[in-house]
Amino acid sequence: MRNVDEITAVIPAAGLSRRLRPLTDLSPKCLLDINGKNLLQRSIDAIIAFGIYKFIIVTGYRKEMIIDFVAKNYAGLDVKFINNPDYENNNNSYSLWLALGFVKKDMLLLDSDILFEKAIIEKLILSNHNNPIAVNFTNQLDDEQVKVELENGVKLKRIGKDVPIPLAAGESIGIALFSSYYLKTLFGILNRKIVTQNIVHEFYELSFQEALESGDERNCIHAIDVSEYKCIEIDTPGDLDTARELAIKYKI
Repeated sequence: MRNVDEITAVIPAAGLSRRLRPLTDLSPKCLLDINGKNLLQRSIDAIIAFGIYKFIIVTGYRKEMIIDFVAKNYAGLDVKFINNPDYENNNNSYSLWLALGFVKKDMLLLDSDILFEKAIIEKLILSNHNNPIAVNFTNQLDDEQVKVELENGVKLKRIGKDVPIPLAAGESIGIALFSSYYLKTLFGILNRKIVTQNIVHEFYELSFQEALESGDERNCIHAIDVSEYKCIEIDTPGDLDTARELAIKYKI
């Protein structure tokens, strides 16, 4: 089992969430209410339930609301807020790059717009695989999902929206646990892209893919099947309605 004291949870939460307007006109997506608890609250509660208390939250849009919420509800939590000042013109790879310089050892990376059963985090922590990533193994896929193609049923060969659906084993749900060794490789890739090449608008899975292609076995990512658990990414008002129904039905 991993030493949870060496894990920092990183939550990028800088985006505008245009597809959820007007619901996000006055609130960041991660603070939208789902049956009395917002997404950020649910994520923090799930993470600390397994003994992880160090957090980095990357803010941007309506950052004061996020900072105030955490201060009022999680006094004493070891959390660092990093501001993404140009969130309107970059993507989550930029937010992750901002955070990586402050991660000392391992990192639990968690998208801020997902409702999920907390047992998913436990499954990653208990995994014997290096760099485990939560995957919903399914054949019900579409072009917008971040899909994974596997070697030998577990090792990632490709990750991204461009993975052909017939080759995909399932969808990456947006939760991963990366080693300190892997993070050095990833930070180097992001630093080159952002600082040298000014590529600031990518999804971070493109850099995951580049790390996979490095040829270093220590940079391999392993798919952990979490299809037994409920999880939904919230991008639209319809997704939000579905999330509220799932939260009630499955007591998430």
